[in-house]
Amino acid sequence: MTWIAIRMLTGDRQKFFGLLFGVAFSALLISQQLTIFINLIERGATAVYNIPTANIWVMDPVSRTTDVALPMPPTALDKVRSVNGVEWASPLLRSGATVRTPEGDLEGVTVVGVDDATLIGLPKKFIKGSREALYEPDAVIIDSVGAAKLFPEGFDPIGVRLELNDRRAVIRGIVDVDPSFTSQVILYTRYSNALAFVPGTRNRMSFILASASDGLTAKQVTTRITEATGLKARTREEFARDGVDFIIENTGIPVNFGITVALGFIVGVAIVGLTFSLFIRDNIKQFGALKAIGVTNNKIRMMVAAQALLVGLVGYGIGILLAAIFIASGAANSPDFKGFYTPWEIPVLTAFVVMTMILITGWLALRSVLKTEPAEVFR
Repeated sequence: MTWIAIRMLTGDRQKFFGLLFGVAFSALLISQQLTIFINLIERGATAVYNIPTANIWVMDPVSRTTDVALPMPPTALDKVRSVNGVEWASPLLRSGATVRTPEGDLEGVTVVGVDDATLIGLPKKFIKGSREALYEPDAVIIDSVGAAKLFPEGFDPIGVRLELNDRRAVIRGIVDVDPSFTSQVILYTRYSNALAFVPGTRNRMSFILASASDGLTAKQVTTRITEATGLKARTREEFARDGVDFIIENTGIPVNFGITVALGFIVGVAIVGLTFSLFIRDNIKQFGALKAIGVTNNKIRMMVAAQALLVGLVGYGIGILLAAIFIASGAANSPDFKGFYTPWEIPVLTAFVVMTMILITGWLALRSVLKTEPAEVFR
């Protein structure tokens, strides 16, 4: 009977492909939008994860993320270094600025000043140049996404001079980092250079990067720092989560993507439900004939379930495949999608949504089949 049900379904190619389109479109929209949503909000944590050497971030108590921070006085660094359990601590300056390219174009940038002596705070993966190049006069290192924004494809920016707040900045290297939520160009330089590049208030130090001594966890040391200095200390994972939570709480991204996902489900139910109903209506006499020869309602239920399951599995597979191709192609060809990936939870969640959609549409279609009288075949 299952084979008969599948032959009935695939025999009407127009409605069969219509059902596949409805399920595939819904799976594509849901998985693609959820993937973009997850990757976008995770960019609120990239500034933290781009500095893997520090497992503790110290800041002013009112600071919330890497982009929403109140500078601290220089004395805060000595206070943190004096706390028992802190192996090392170094300053980090992070501030917005405007750069002028040699062509005269203006571009907003984020200037990151790292420790002069150790260069702690500088990303590890270099595409061009080296860490030592940062010791050259007026040297800055640009991120790869920022280089693609400022310069045409194939252009080598090494040695290019930029105007940064009326001061000369020379690009000496390119680092590979995941872009931030704002996707601004990032320029790394030494802390002393950053103070000159970005004039500001009396207090200039945005964060203090630190590491816990051997035998102590980062959480234990953050508690000690907070108690001893009154500053806000967060572990690397906690501060990364703060950045994600800030985006969720202060932007309309979750609502907008939630609406899109809901629309994908509703449209999928509408298309599949309508097409399935038309398919059942056109084959009502065949179901009546099956009942007339003794096929029970339980077997009819199994037939409709087999049809719905076939449509769901094939449509889900097509939708997930298209979503994966879209994300992979975007990550390979567009800097806006750099670092995007599909968490395993998204295909699982999409499968659950598709299954729910199939159950709803299958149940609605099954009602009309069960109500069919065997006499229908003789009318």
